[in-house]
Amino acid sequence: MSFLLTYLWGWLAAAWFLGFAMGWISVVSHGRGLSRATLQQALLLAVALLALAAVQAVPGRAGYGLDLALLMLAAYVIGCVPGAWLRGKVVARNLRRSARA
Repeated sequence: MSFLLTYLWGWLAAAWFLGFAMGWISVVSHGRGLSRATLQQALLLAVALLALAAVQAVPGRAGYGLDLALLMLAAYVIGCVPGAWLRGKVVARNLRRSARA
């Protein structure tokens, strides 16, 4: 894992910036979201993949790909959070400004 962080930091930074951009431009809708069963299945898949990576059960190139995919997904999701939060702050400030005018 430290190898991936050391040598592929540029790709991880790109995944973070892409997540930030997607968080910024995404339209927030307050719909129904995922069903409970779908959410549980996604969580179970994520835990299983993390467990495989943690115990290094997948050898060779496939294990490297799994580790890299999990790190890039984490960087992307972590980038989405501040992008969406910042967009919410900017939109809220603009709405307050237009309400005063």
